[in-house]
Amino acid sequence: MNNFHYHNPTRLLFGKGEIASITPLIPKSAKVMMIYGGGSIFKNGVHDQVKKALEGFEVIEFGGIEPNPKYETCMSVVKKIKAEKATFLLAVGGGSVLDATKFIALAAKYKGEDPWDFITQKSPAPDEALPLASIMTLPATGSEMNASFVISRESTQEKFGGYSELIRPLFSVIDPMTTMSLPPTQTANGIVDVFVHTMEQYATCPNNGPLQDRQAEAILSTLIEEGPKAMATPNDYDVRANLCWCSTQTLNGYISCGMPQDWASHEIGHELTALYGIDHARTLSIILPGVWRTFLNEKKEKLAQYGSRVLGLKGNVDEVALEAIEKTEEFFESLGLPTRFKAYDINASDAARLVSERFTARNKPGFGEKGLITPEIVRQIIESRA
Repeated sequence: MNNFHYHNPTRLLFGKGEIASITPLIPKSAKVMMIYGGGSIFKNGVHDQVKKALEGFEVIEFGGIEPNPKYETCMSVVKKIKAEKATFLLAVGGGSVLDATKFIALAAKYKGEDPWDFITQKSPAPDEALPLASIMTLPATGSEMNASFVISRESTQEKFGGYSELIRPLFSVIDPMTTMSLPPTQTANGIVDVFVHTMEQYATCPNNGPLQDRQAEAILSTLIEEGPKAMATPNDYDVRANLCWCSTQTLNGYISCGMPQDWASHEIGHELTALYGIDHARTLSIILPGVWRTFLNEKKEKLAQYGSRVLGLKGNVDEVALEAIEKTEEFFESLGLPTRFKAYDINASDAARLVSERFTARNKPGFGEKGLITPEIVRQIIESRA
């Protein structure tokens, strides 16, 4: 196990009716900017609950954050924050809303000309940010207990992530009741998103972390058990609660302590979303099996462990590892997420060329847990998923 530092100060409020508990957690003098997405919070009653909890505060609202939050939209929020002199940000919605809010919290304090520069590391990130918190309505990204975000820029068709301890939410509310009105596609996307987040930290190479491995395996087992139930019985509170808790546990830094991490599927997937507009989770369902098959020799011990412990497969290491990949593809497909580009009428060779050229142009070093993924390997992975 590698050395690690772990600190997660986010307060989590989990369960029915917990939105009402936020009132004392916001500074009394705060001018609150509530940020949300396309309006679903008006249909499921969340907006009313939040406004009731914020009675007594001066509240400004901004709606319209996209599923893949756009830099251009975020900068409109920054402009409004500065004009209205908001002092506290409250993200209400899914991970995209929170990702946007995290970036906005930094961008509002950025002293340079273009905040995109600190995302692309052309300039240092701000050394201060507006305080923020979240009310989550979609279990997927795990953003509620971490300090990361991902933003897309429409004008350049780029998608990049960022990190700053300054934007870790002060508190996050997870009420599984708010997830029951999600469309089946969003529920399925969320399940696969959480699954792949776990695998990016688990399906790497052995590193003598038996506790972390079993914690990750518990998340994977729960997703495989509860995912189909959520699709079949969307109003089952316990099922929704289990999925929400999996999402949080996956990306609050707990299962990655001292362990190698991959994130290649995400790196490649972000480019596909930026170029083709495919839902983030649906890029992952295509690319993750391709990464595994390309690096089967390097990953087979952990894949076989997953196959044996989580899927109950029998056989030697090579057989179980390969079957585990096949079973995972079947799981994604069973949820309605394709695992091949042909489902989107995308030419895999064209996609491979475009994405690999982007990595080449950025002079990006090899990535993945062992730094083995080069632009040429990216091309091979994408072409293999035709």
